[in-house]
Amino acid sequence: MRLRSRRPWSLRTRLVVSAVALIAVVATVIGTVTTIAYRSYLYDRADEQLTALGQRAAGPPVPPPGGPLRERSPLSVLGDPGSPIGALVAVVEGGEGGEVTEAGYSTETETAGGATGERPLFPVEKLDAAQTNALAAVPRDGRAHTVELPGGLGAYRVVYAEGYRDAVLTGIPLAEVENALSTLVLVELSLTAASLAAASLAGTVLVRIALRPLRRVAATAAQVARLPLHSGEVALHQRVPEAEADPRTEVGQVGAALNRMLDHVHAALDARQQSETRVRRFVADASHELRTPLASIRGYAELTRRGREECGPDTRHALGRIESEATRMTGLVEDLLLLARLDAGRPLADETTDLVPLVVDALGDARAAGPDHHWRLELPGDGGPAAVRGDPARLQQVLLNLLANARTHTPPGTTVTARVRGEGTTVVVEIQDDGPGIPPELLPAVFERFARGDASRSRHAGSTGLGLAIVRAVVTAHGGGVTVASVPGRTVFSVTLPAERNPTDADSQADHRLITPA
Repeated sequence: MRLRSRRPWSLRTRLVVSAVALIAVVATVIGTVTTIAYRSYLYDRADEQLTALGQRAAGPPVPPPGGPLRERSPLSVLGDPGSPIGALVAVVEGGEGGEVTEAGYSTETETAGGATGERPLFPVEKLDAAQTNALAAVPRDGRAHTVELPGGLGAYRVVYAEGYRDAVLTGIPLAEVENALSTLVLVELSLTAASLAAASLAGTVLVRIALRPLRRVAATAAQVARLPLHSGEVALHQRVPEAEADPRTEVGQVGAALNRMLDHVHAALDARQQSETRVRRFVADASHELRTPLASIRGYAELTRRGREECGPDTRHALGRIESEATRMTGLVEDLLLLARLDAGRPLADETTDLVPLVVDALGDARAAGPDHHWRLELPGDGGPAAVRGDPARLQQVLLNLLANARTHTPPGTTVTARVRGEGTTVVVEIQDDGPGIPPELLPAVFERFARGDASRSRHAGSTGLGLAIVRAVVTAHGGGVTVASVPGRTVFSVTLPAERNPTDADSQADHRLITPA
């Protein structure tokens, strides 16, 4: 299965996404470094507090001067001022490799006997077997380690310490450290999300403003792209405004380059138009001037051939050929003159014209000229006229050229069908044949002037190669269009013309039936 291609991102989207992604990366790096530094700071403070607690619980390495102090339990330090709630002390019997014999942790601070000067009392909870075993597994290397105690106590920072009195394991809870780190991460995530949202909105606005000159350049290019530059006189006056054509900026360089390109294109189109105008004027003048000498040649040839003087067979044949070629050249000159007039925009007659009698008459002429073909006529089934606004003589010429093209370029026995039908606001005339078809390589240029086909549709009866060019020029002058579709066994030329909005009854009505010559 073919995967649907992803829709490409616009330049504005890419710029905003790139900026937001860069901010996200920077915020992530800053947040990560801050969290690591803050964690290291909190753990260092916890380790300092833990070391002090261990020294108080185990006692100094040697007895103080004057003899040892009054002996007391290592767990009693849990009630000393400055000991954190939740701190634990475990007595290790036998030194570094000994077993934990007594362990407990403080729960809350309470005072009793303050008036008599007695030491404050602090409740101590004993550790259960599982908690004691987890605590006993801590390495006894004098360095702080993190251990997870079961029973809901959570993570503790634990260190092993030895004094002149006892060897102990002391620990302080890491709940406050973890809460502080969680709060910091949450604040960083919230600030990062808010910053990215604000950067997206602000970036969208700023990029939209920054790309406004580029949109004006694109709008100018789009206006030029909509102009019909392929033919005719082109007024190419669209230019990028000077404010967006400053070569000191990137967008200005694009606008200035587009303006220079449009200047060159305008100059080229103007030169092309002037050249076409000169060629058309030359063709029109030459065609007009050739009509008289050609008529004289035909007249003298016919006069000589019909004269009383006896001529030899060779002379009569030569005069016949002169008259025939003069007739063909006259037709060519008339076609060139018509095309030149249409190119120059000469106005055509504008009157209501019913295409039905025109098609009937044209098909009758084609039947007389090509009796070896089969001719068919299909008219609208409602029996009404197919009225358009146009020049009847020129529309008749269109039909004659299409039928002559079908007769000339198809072999004897081919069936040619002329069809007229209405399609809403248009009238369509189709000329269809079941001949060998038009070669695919010729189809794109079939309406060009002096177009020639291969042997399957070659010129037989003196075709000038201008018939279909005249068809397109006349139909275009009437505001319509002509197309061709061809495969072996079916070639259809379709002429579409705007229908008359308020048609009048034609002077003559044709027989609106399917007509098939016997």
